[in-house]
Amino acid sequence: MNDDNSQQNPLNDDPDQNQEQQDNLTGQLGSGGIQPRISPIAAAFIGLIGGFLLYQIVGGVLILLIFGINFEQAPVNSVRLITMAGQILFILLPALLFSKWFYVDISSVIRTRVPSWREFVLFGIGIILLTPLLQYFLILQNYFIEIWAANSQVIHSVKSALDSFNDLVEKTYGNLLTTHNIIEQFLVIAVVALVPAICEETMFRGFIQKSFELRIKPVWAALITAVFFGIYHFNPYGVIPLILLGFYFGFAAYMSNSILIPMSLHFVNNFIAVMVYFTMGNEDLINSTPDTSVDLNSTVVIMLLLIILMVGLVISIKRYYSKMVIN
Repeated sequence: MNDDNSQQNPLNDDPDQNQEQQDNLTGQLGSGGIQPRISPIAAAFIGLIGGFLLYQIVGGVLILLIFGINFEQAPVNSVRLITMAGQILFILLPALLFSKWFYVDISSVIRTRVPSWREFVLFGIGIILLTPLLQYFLILQNYFIEIWAANSQVIHSVKSALDSFNDLVEKTYGNLLTTHNIIEQFLVIAVVALVPAICEETMFRGFIQKSFELRIKPVWAALITAVFFGIYHFNPYGVIPLILLGFYFGFAAYMSNSILIPMSLHFVNNFIAVMVYFTMGNEDLINSTPDTSVDLNSTVVIMLLLIILMVGLVISIKRYYSKMVIN
């Protein structure tokens, strides 16, 4: 089956070919003629392990060597610049090099297609719906964590350990977000929103997810990538929302066949959070500590409403791409 035949005759009498053709029509994807030099699954895990070791381990060691053990007392702008350089050197650059070494054709792996403005709008609506949905999920999750910890010594012990780690993460982010002038604010936007959107999406939704897609179903490729994306951020209470956010980014990358869509979504998500922090000084943006002061009924109702809207949007997006490819 070639691409021309699949577009002229989207459905045929063979159910297996029907499913394969429908997958290609929906996401405009397939192997795209990519010829891997090693197993794509192995390539994906090399990206996962390599990115983790390079950025989290090697990057962490370099920070300690540069600033010492008490790096919290180091000039915050220097830490910001080192953080930004670390993402470029240890996440973006390896993603591009791995794509070149393992697949040769970087553009097909990273998905360099330029989407239309309608596509940006469609997926942008999704991030508008998903952001409050995940926030309400976090509230509900933490509500039950607090209740379970009060009734189980084991859960209470685990929660205490997570709280200590969570406090360290929040303190680090708090230092990065605290600014004193507009120049520092632009620097924070670059460090927290712009550079992570470019670097992390190139690695996760570009190299890693595309590698998985060459051997397993796209939904599993996006989900597995999203799980590692959530774990990678070292946010103990926010890991599930991060996985769901990463899954949406993966859905966007697959459907649009463009890395620019998840990059823009990632940037908008982080940019809005930073801007709200700048304007409101709301520590809740970086505080995910469990809280029991929750209106449970209203939270559940709002979540269900947002889920319904999100499902409707996903259906609309899939129909949009199906019609666009067939036409």
